[in-house]
Amino acid sequence: MSRNPKRVHCESTSPSASHLPSSKPNPYKKSVTDKNIVYFDLETQRSFGDVGGFSNKSKMGVSVGVTYSTTRGTYEIYAENEMEKLGEELVRADLVVGWNHLQFDYPVLQPYVFHTLAEQTVNLDMMLELEKIVGFRLKLDSVASASLGTGKTADGLDALRWWQEHKKSGDFAPLRKIAEYCAFDVKVTKCVHEYALQHGLLKYDDKSGRIADVTVDWK
Repeated sequence: MSRNPKRVHCESTSPSASHLPSSKPNPYKKSVTDKNIVYFDLETQRSFGDVGGFSNKSKMGVSVGVTYSTTRGTYEIYAENEMEKLGEELVRADLVVGWNHLQFDYPVLQPYVFHTLAEQTVNLDMMLELEKIVGFRLKLDSVASASLGTGKTADGLDALRWWQEHKKSGDFAPLRKIAEYCAFDVKVTKCVHEYALQHGLLKYDDKSGRIADVTVDWK
């Protein structure tokens, strides 16, 4: 899958299912934290419509989960039969950083794992923290595009379609596409967080076509 790595400034290469890069050393990492920060995202097998609405997130199923650990320095892809292992990594992390992972990803993942994720993890949900400041929910793509000059490479509907292709054909190629898409979202989440740590702010589209700044202190 083609990528435009030059548009994501915190790393020089883009993640893929076949080659997930180690990040370059973060020049401000030591001044921020020596903790193991785990960036996290997952993709689902079913849509809200498929399961009867937002309240049934636990029925959506996981197709692929991806993490990036600052201690490990690499991305890790988890298949559906590895969700307990994914849960263990999240619980062991000093900090889990995601985008709406507390209200979406954790409820989707919870049926697969023993640990009560919301209670047994330390979290920074950037979307929820920004909502407290600006008063409405921002999309990751809006913040990434304004702050980094890059955005998402696909959307959740593409990932759902790829999952159906994989289930029907048994072909690994659609599953690889999901993994690459999810890994790139983790990379963008990581870059947005690092931008916030370095600059003390994030930029976003204020819905009127203007770029606004929001001050954050997540160190």
